[in-house]
Amino acid sequence: MPYRVTRYRLLLVKDGSVHTSWDRQVRQPRDVADFMAPLAAGLDREHFWCLALDGKNRASSLHVVSIGSLTAALVHPRELAKALIVSNSAAAIVVHQHPSGSPEPSREDEELTRRLAQVGELIGVKLLDHVVLGDQGTYVSLADRGLLR
Repeated sequence: MPYRVTRYRLLLVKDGSVHTSWDRQVRQPRDVADFMAPLAAGLDREHFWCLALDGKNRASSLHVVSIGSLTAALVHPRELAKALIVSNSAAAIVVHQHPSGSPEPSREDEELTRRLAQVGELIGVKLLDHVVLGDQGTYVSLADRGLLR
């Protein structure tokens, strides 16, 4: 008896746009923090995003990777890889916010960053930074702290 194999095709569906006053080229972590702060403001649960970049470090798309709880967002590297591959990214910056208001990264945040950087290496998409947002424009760049070399 013959087996049936389901055929799929992968589509990227535009889910709207995010307006910004900068020219989309990411030059420093402050650019990312300023862009993301309005999206993160007032959220009561951790949200984890991926900002996909083209070959000139211009933001090409923004993906919600995970929405978690008050103190954590479960992020599986597969979900990040899927977003990066589908959006044809050359590089990426991941971002999440802490509803507590403190941008200080946890040990888990640091471990996740290392793991996501390894996945990026495997698929050929460089992870440039992991920015953790706090209240009132505060942020921490894990790249600035030397975690991503």
